[in-house]
Amino acid sequence: MGFTKPPVQALKAANKVKRKELFVAHKKASGKERREERHRRRKEENRDPELKAARLAKNVPRTLEHKRVWDDVDDDSLGAVVDLEQLKRRRIEQAEAEERAAVEAAEKMDEDDDDNDSMLDSDEEADEDEEAREARLEKQREKRARRNPSIAPSTTSTNLDLTPISLALKFPSLFSDEPPPEPKILVTTSLNSTLHDEAQLICTLFPNSTYIPRSSHRYGYKYSLREICKFSAQKDYTAVVLMKEDLKKPTGLSIVHLPKGPTFHFSISNWIEGKKLPGHGNPTNHYPELLLNNFKTPLGLLTAKLFQTMFPPRPEFEGRQVVALHNQRDFIFVRRFRYAFRDKRATEKSVTDVEGKALEGVEGIRAGLQELGPRFTLKLRRVDKGVGRAGSEGEDATQWEWKSKMEKDRKRFNL
Repeated sequence: MGFTKPPVQALKAANKVKRKELFVAHKKASGKERREERHRRRKEENRDPELKAARLAKNVPRTLEHKRVWDDVDDDSLGAVVDLEQLKRRRIEQAEAEERAAVEAAEKMDEDDDDNDSMLDSDEEADEDEEAREARLEKQREKRARRNPSIAPSTTSTNLDLTPISLALKFPSLFSDEPPPEPKILVTTSLNSTLHDEAQLICTLFPNSTYIPRSSHRYGYKYSLREICKFSAQKDYTAVVLMKEDLKKPTGLSIVHLPKGPTFHFSISNWIEGKKLPGHGNPTNHYPELLLNNFKTPLGLLTAKLFQTMFPPRPEFEGRQVVALHNQRDFIFVRRFRYAFRDKRATEKSVTDVEGKALEGVEGIRAGLQELGPRFTLKLRRVDKGVGRAGSEGEDATQWEWKSKMEKDRKRFNL
């Protein structure tokens, strides 16, 4: 007699030893059933790959990112929570619909005029006009259906070409038609700070940066942020990074875009130095690649543009370094990696393309990532129009500021 799975009611036996034996037997039987189900499903999917594709398409997890809500407005201002890519697509479709309606109205008026002028048109000419109109509409539909191939394979990469005109006019120093100057960054700290080592790590993260400690001597002059920015602008610096601390740990980061702003204030959490990361590597002086992921709203594109101006536009690929700023639920995760190449093991699969075919020339190569550090998380708190809050004037001095009521709806994000 074979082994049978004990019923669920048997797990409630009064005897403790018997209940334990039944529970172990029930667990083994449940695991055996799941393994058999997996093997059966694998055999069926190997015979018919479409079954696996349908199963994976159905088993998509419903996370907060999938449930994200947007403002149902036709507004691309700084405080609007709209997906600029969807907004642009909606505007294009609306313009095409209006143009198509105007063409149809003009053709209808021409047909009415022709009917009034002459009633002697033959049926063959009417059929030819109808065929030409159908051919023209079909050509327009084919033109709308065509889409240019995406230059970025990632679905979360940030497209700064979607920047609205209102945002570019409000911040002309960031969104300029002229090529930006070579980044040159001054890094400093708050008064009486102890974050000297952390500031040096920030200097290794941003290329062409210099750390200048602020004097904490009792008789020394206490320079303000505006005075530091004025001095930095005269020395051709493009940005000033100010680190803040609490209990000897970095808690804030203020970035001023020179010469006249804007100023971004971030909070820092989960700071981990590179030497404390397991299997970490040591950074080099090569210019890294920059990855900006998942910045979709006008405020998100403004933040992404700020970080873009802080890295040289010509990365040095021989260094194999990449800095990634990934936005998820309004938290910006900052990571720095190095590409590491090695030989493929016998148990590993080859690198494949989009269609699942092995790429020629790299069959025996595998690529991995080695984190260099530092690792930390940023959250945007305020955007000032000028140099800090004191250097911003007018009703729009504070362009955007985080408030606690913004997080009442967990499915609504600002970046």
